[in-house]
Amino acid sequence: MATPSVVPFRLSLPACRTFRSPTARRAFSSQRALSPPPALAPLLTTPRFLHRHPQSVLLERSNNNNNRNRTIHTTTTRTARGPRKPIAHNREEVPDQPPPTDFERMNVLGATPPPATAVEVCHADGFSLNSGARIGGNSSAGALLVGGEAFAWRPWLLSSSLGKQGRLVNTKGQWEVSEEAFAVLGAVWPRPDLLILGLGPEMRPLSPSTRRAISNLGMRVEVLDTRNAASQYNMLATERGVDDVAAALIPIGWKEGAH
Repeated sequence: MATPSVVPFRLSLPACRTFRSPTARRAFSSQRALSPPPALAPLLTTPRFLHRHPQSVLLERSNNNNNRNRTIHTTTTRTARGPRKPIAHNREEVPDQPPPTDFERMNVLGATPPPATAVEVCHADGFSLNSGARIGGNSSAGALLVGGEAFAWRPWLLSSSLGKQGRLVNTKGQWEVSEEAFAVLGAVWPRPDLLILGLGPEMRPLSPSTRRAISNLGMRVEVLDTRNAASQYNMLATERGVDDVAAALIPIGWKEGAH
């Protein structure tokens, strides 16, 4: 007589948990209870269940992983180490308050030495330059600054076109000098691109003949009072160089007809 073959017995996951519980083990192993069927003996005697359904095995593994993630947490919270300060684009921490403004760092020409012909002081009868030179003093004199050189300039002595020396304003209220007053600029080559003209304590429009004489030299002109003209010349001569900028300045104490 042939021995009947043993067919594996498969149970669902809840049934497997029921039979693997300690209560079920005591019930099947007790002498008063019936002995378990031969098909369930491997489930209760071996720790591994080789005939479980693949889907039930996956569910059990996922439940174990979820329980493990819930119970073990190693990430440190931000409150334990304090709030992080914002970081700037250069990897430096952003300060809580804005830093004070440093005007020295905003001065792009701070490290550039001024030229020797820069005007340091505007006197009533002349000028003091950065090199220590003094124009005027004994008699009133203006300053003609060109090509890194300084000249005493008295255009009122050449005002023959006005009919009377000692005057720089014509009958129309325009500032006017003869063409010979700019003779030094005509002897310089290459000529500066810009002439800064300081007309004394106040500004006035230039006469057409004076503007034409400067234009014939191939130069642009900027008309200001003497204080602002000296400041403008110092800045532009430091930035662009003394070869590109020239200045013709009348003393700030100039008075019509008094010289």
